[in-house]
Amino acid sequence: MHVLILGGTTEARRLAELLHATPGVRPTSSLAGRVASPRLPPGEVRVGGFGGAEGLAAWLREHGVDAFIDATHPFAGTMSFHAARAAAMTHVPLLALRRPGWVPVAGDDWHDVGSLTEAARLLPTLGRRVFLTTGRMGLAAFAPLDDLWFLVRSVDAPEAPHPARMEVLLDRGPFTLDGERDLLGRHRVDVVVTKDSGGAATAPKLTAAREAGLPVVVVRRPPVPEDVAVVTDPEAAAHWVLERSGTPR
Repeated sequence: MHVLILGGTTEARRLAELLHATPGVRPTSSLAGRVASPRLPPGEVRVGGFGGAEGLAAWLREHGVDAFIDATHPFAGTMSFHAARAAAMTHVPLLALRRPGWVPVAGDDWHDVGSLTEAARLLPTLGRRVFLTTGRMGLAAFAPLDDLWFLVRSVDAPEAPHPARMEVLLDRGPFTLDGERDLLGRHRVDVVVTKDSGGAATAPKLTAAREAGLPVVVVRRPPVPEDVAVVTDPEAAAHWVLERSGTPR
């Protein structure tokens, strides 16, 4: 059974490991190619886009894909809708794998917004020294904020347009709570901006912000396309594949 994993996340790598170890299942992981040195999962790997929903549908047919799983980042909304359309065009079963989003707890000062643009409009009312943890894509939304200073953390160096007053920290999670506490204090951060990516790898910044009494601007994740089934962990996704392959658990 040939299974395509639209990946790039920790959950996608774990799913590839599970399927690669399963007799009768051949996983292929597809990476977008936006990270210079990605962590490669086991099994076959392809890198790059498909050319929209039609290109993905053609690839599914050409390579005899029996089922595919959208395990992309929760904010890879365009790819998710391309996947849903390709599934409808080819009748290849599709599943979405999405880690649960973060939930505020007592003591959190979260400000929920719908986009990076909305986050940028809100920031001047909350602080002057910003820890921006939304990645290197989308920095243009914050470029007009000349009066604010930004600490930008990303895996790869960002490209213009970006804020004029900016320090870049190249790093990749998982991050520790002690490290996040030190970072916020050392850079005198007074507001944090994040996407609701979910998961444990980058969650310590939220605890560190709560302890320091800092406001956190949280960008809501886009919805999963309608009529696409969703699971929240790689084991459930692997079970979904095995149900269709006839392979004993």
